[in-house]
Amino acid sequence: MAVEEIISLLDSPSQKDIEFIQKAYDFALKAHEGQLRKSGEPYFVHVFETAKILASLKMGTRAIIAAGLLHDSIEDGVATEESIKNEFGEEVLFLVNGVTKLGKVKYRGAERHIESLRKFLVAMAQDIRVLIIKLADRLHNMRTLEYVRPDKQKRIALETLEIYAPLAYRLSIRVLSRELEDLSFQYAYPAEFMRTKMYLKSKKEESLPELDKFMKTVKKALAEANILDFKTDYRQKGIYSLYKKLKTHDNDINKIYDILAIRINVGTVADCYKVLGIIHSIARPLPGRIKDYIAFPKPNGYRSLHTTVLTRDGVAMEMQIRTFEMHNDSEFGIASHILYKEKGAVKTKGNSDTNWFMQFLPKIINYFEASKKSGETSPAWVNELAESQEHIKTAKDKDGFMEDLKADFFNDRIFVLTPKGDVVDLPTESSVLDFAFAIHSDIGIHTNGAKINGKLVSLDTKLKNSDIVEILIKESSKPSPKWLDMVRTNMAKRHISSWLEKNKIEIPKQK
Repeated sequence: MAVEEIISLLDSPSQKDIEFIQKAYDFALKAHEGQLRKSGEPYFVHVFETAKILASLKMGTRAIIAAGLLHDSIEDGVATEESIKNEFGEEVLFLVNGVTKLGKVKYRGAERHIESLRKFLVAMAQDIRVLIIKLADRLHNMRTLEYVRPDKQKRIALETLEIYAPLAYRLSIRVLSRELEDLSFQYAYPAEFMRTKMYLKSKKEESLPELDKFMKTVKKALAEANILDFKTDYRQKGIYSLYKKLKTHDNDINKIYDILAIRINVGTVADCYKVLGIIHSIARPLPGRIKDYIAFPKPNGYRSLHTTVLTRDGVAMEMQIRTFEMHNDSEFGIASHILYKEKGAVKTKGNSDTNWFMQFLPKIINYFEASKKSGETSPAWVNELAESQEHIKTAKDKDGFMEDLKADFFNDRIFVLTPKGDVVDLPTESSVLDFAFAIHSDIGIHTNGAKINGKLVSLDTKLKNSDIVEILIKESSKPSPKWLDMVRTNMAKRHISSWLEKNKIEIPKQK
């Protein structure tokens, strides 16, 4: 556990960075001296491994690495806030305190869980680095979960599967979300885990020889086309991801084509499309299996070209084509781009804060405009999460908060477009009214009608990916209590309820 293991993972650390991290290493080692984990190993191992995970994410800032080493020094060590502030400054103390607060989140029944989760969201929105440190902390805890008693294993695994892994995915840190999912899955649903693991093993053994053979054919074709700056490897689908997909395909493993996928990384976007053409010239693409996530990125910012082709031996093979930068983004997401100034303001490759948001999320109109004005340092969807908790006043509201939260942010998302081509990011099953309120609350309030792809539709019409939506407004149009049954998002419900209460219109009791 030498500090050099951490430093070796960093990109070109300065001498000051090395000295700062060494200082934090020595401080943490002393703070946890004599403490043991349930596994019997020194407690320092945990903070050391957390810092290594952060370094492997290429976070690029000594403050985050230091906070990773120190994140338990107040809660479980003998350090004080004053000593950390004096030794490492206010920025590191802020991060350590933030992670300590997030550590109080427990998965113990609805009411207590929701109250903790509300605090979690507020802390998270204050500084996104706090959340990333907590994700690294959680990942190492999951790697050592076997030493925890069974009842706690189940609770921690469910909490990770329902909260932490989806948040890592939403931040596009796939390298974290994938491992968090698979580690949680085996403890949360052990029977399903073992069954899916066997499916994966048998399919891999069956497909790998053909994959290797086809990859050689692809390399030869690329070289003949004078594309020399490329890298190929293959990706194995995560066990939990496969489990979810099997559920949507009647547990028929033969209907799933992306268990193993060949990845091709190239230098430019133009090369991506050129490679796609080459692939299709040597193997026939399956209809409906070509997906352009470069022109239309996923809600978490993922970009790539996907195609499934039939090899000459009749085997279906998925191909993923992206630039080296896109691959880095897909694995490390927001983490690899965060570079903070001394005061904690975002500085990313010389871009403005608004450009920083756009690297990870599509042009989410209402969020984007609000963030541009405020200069916030966290993605706007994160701040929206925190904002939503402030409107919870009653126990009834709290009961629905968790479900609304999952529906709004933790489930699958869809892209819908304005007539001008701007992209709005919404949860699946969102309606025309959800779209209207996502654009602006005033537009939502005065919605009189809507068109989807040029055709008039009712306000409760559910939206689908790539729909072009036009909202028709009328000054005299006002919300009605029925609107509450038409919307999916917490934000739309909040604006409708607020307007009804303000205008003394009775809201029917929920059955």
